[in-house]
Amino acid sequence: MIFDEFSIKTLIRPVPDFPKPGVVFRDITPLFQSPRALRMVADSFIQRYVEAEFSHIGAMDARGFLIGSIIAYELNKPLILFRKQGKLPADVLSESYQTEYGEAFLEVHSDSLCEGDSVLIFDDLIATGGTLIAAANLVRRMRASVFEAAAIIDLPELGGSQKLQDAGIPTFTLTAFALDDR
Repeated sequence: MIFDEFSIKTLIRPVPDFPKPGVVFRDITPLFQSPRALRMVADSFIQRYVEAEFSHIGAMDARGFLIGSIIAYELNKPLILFRKQGKLPADVLSESYQTEYGEAFLEVHSDSLCEGDSVLIFDDLIATGGTLIAAANLVRRMRASVFEAAAIIDLPELGGSQKLQDAGIPTFTLTAFALDDR
């Protein structure tokens, strides 16, 4: 199936003033309600990564779990879950980061990766880059490396993709929105 960016963008719902005034939230749930669109998104990522050299897929809590788990299944890779603070039951590593809304913490099981592992990390979108940079820091603390950070959406005006690239983390997204796109 050929990727149709226009079709994908029309299924990403803008929600003004959520979760706070002035923010336009990009809701991907309509995209997941369309079997054709979900297949198009998944197939695009699968085609990009099917022959790539990495050992694990990392997925960000919570919307990153949706696409990350599909790609991990399709590429037969182990899935590493990066969770919000207090959600994992075993020993964890924790990393603080700044969001558009304040400080938060990301955690991962401390035995998720080993030296030499390489991780493709997924989230639904790249905004300020805080979550993905925190995940990359956690990966590196386990002596593994980040292969690439991938997302469905980039919000380039918020600078997250640039911050990731400045930190030596390649990025890939399927589409981008300007902050004032409706």
